[in-house]
Amino acid sequence: MITIASPEAQPSAPEASVVSMPTPGGPTTFRSRLPDIDIASHLPLHDYCFHRLPDLAAAPCLVSASTGEVYSYAETHSACRRAAAYLSSRCGVAKGDVVLLLLHNCPEFAFAVLGISMLGAASTTANPFCTPHEIATQLRLSGAKLVVTQPQYADKLADVAVITADELLSAEDELPAEQLADVGPDDAVVVPFSSGTTGLPKGVVLTHRSVVSNLAQQVDGENPNLHFRPGEEVVLCVLPLFHIYSLSSVLLCGLRAGAAIVIMARFEMERMLDVIQRFRVTAAAVVPPLVLALAKNPVVEKYDLSSLRMVLSGAAPLGKDLEAALRSRVPHAVIGQGYGMTEAGPVITMCPGFAKHPTMAKSGSSGIVVRNAELKVMDPETGFSLGRNLPGEICIRGPQIMKGYLNDPDATSATIDVEGWLHTGDIGYVDDDDEIFIVDRVKELIKFKGFQVPPAELEGLLLSHPSISDAAVVPQKDEAAGEVPVAFVVPSKDLESEITEEAIKVFIAKQVVFYKRLHKVYFIPAIPKSATGKILRKELRARAAANSA
Repeated sequence: MITIASPEAQPSAPEASVVSMPTPGGPTTFRSRLPDIDIASHLPLHDYCFHRLPDLAAAPCLVSASTGEVYSYAETHSACRRAAAYLSSRCGVAKGDVVLLLLHNCPEFAFAVLGISMLGAASTTANPFCTPHEIATQLRLSGAKLVVTQPQYADKLADVAVITADELLSAEDELPAEQLADVGPDDAVVVPFSSGTTGLPKGVVLTHRSVVSNLAQQVDGENPNLHFRPGEEVVLCVLPLFHIYSLSSVLLCGLRAGAAIVIMARFEMERMLDVIQRFRVTAAAVVPPLVLALAKNPVVEKYDLSSLRMVLSGAAPLGKDLEAALRSRVPHAVIGQGYGMTEAGPVITMCPGFAKHPTMAKSGSSGIVVRNAELKVMDPETGFSLGRNLPGEICIRGPQIMKGYLNDPDATSATIDVEGWLHTGDIGYVDDDDEIFIVDRVKELIKFKGFQVPPAELEGLLLSHPSISDAAVVPQKDEAAGEVPVAFVVPSKDLESEITEEAIKVFIAKQVVFYKRLHKVYFIPAIPKSATGKILRKELRARAAANSA
């Protein structure tokens, strides 16, 4: 069952819909240049997502790219109700429970998330490529009572109830209306895991209010910031749904907006291009490594991508040169970025070029802050709010941010302050046109192709090796991945001759998912640290950059 120590109550969003000006003695806060909207935050997620069901019952909703099977909106809703019935009657899932989804992309992922929502339970998601140790850790921390997975991943699970995705639709009947849970806005519905601004992975409690608010900030209103046309949009779902970016901005936004969502089990370049051409995909959510492939791989020229009208890049910063290279390949599409953080619901900013009434965004911009929220830029040294064009830590406040970290009040209070501001750990600034630019990170996370790699986790594993006396992990720039983890290692003096770079790489690779594997190991006599013992990561990042060059 989910228990959590909540942070201080968050103030409601102000009524103003424009950038607020500094007031004497008060902080400088920024708001969207799009008007605030009414948000149906009283609705549970499943009702909110299917609000167009009466009008789009026969319209395509979920499409399996591998099989070609199409689920209409009516069929998708029925499948979610059947999944809820099976989870309740056969598995005993009830309000307050947590269910772990260990799935690659498939229609059953949607059936599970929304079926679990109907029962008043919460989904926690994990990468199927995670190691048994990593999965066991998430099971323990989340308190999940059941795992929904595919047969090929079942051998990674032990001492926990498991069902396969195919079993979800085994119930002959849908969950009766009277058995739908009485869900409150502040009940948890999704508990993704994130390392936050630093440290080890933690469960992020996103409530029905959190998720519904953030979806509304993206796709609701007279001029939605992410304009998916009901009954016309064909959205590509190639990014993994276990990642909050794809779950929110692709699947759940697509459902709310009445789009058809084409689901690919995994990324394969030519396969993806064929799917875009064959299904006439109009909107694609991507990450910078995928942008790199689209921009530079010559095979792209063999396919017709003329149906694309928007390409949204997220999860990691997209460089100006790469953005320009993609624009030369798909000049008819709007290309822009969004910026977010799992703890923020997740979307914080969105390119205004994706709006129903678009305005151009500058190259390299992460867009404008979402509606019904406030953003401020804080001086990391003084804590004071900064004005335009001054870099500082990005902080966000609004109904979409997390309730807190699961069973971790200390980490919660370190991330959300007493005034309700969520501190992202990212350094950025707001320019004269209200556009946000992310320039650096306070936090220590490494972003490998959009996946989070927490240095603290790898450092803990390195220090468990008997031949290593000290270690630090930092990012090193990489064109394809964005960043890769590299380690600086101090060998134990009595065993120095027995340790090699390859041995350390293998030692780590056996314990972590592929994107957390070390790409380089540098041996040094001592890890540079401050007087208080804090690792001087900036110095190590500079060494890694010099070695790479």
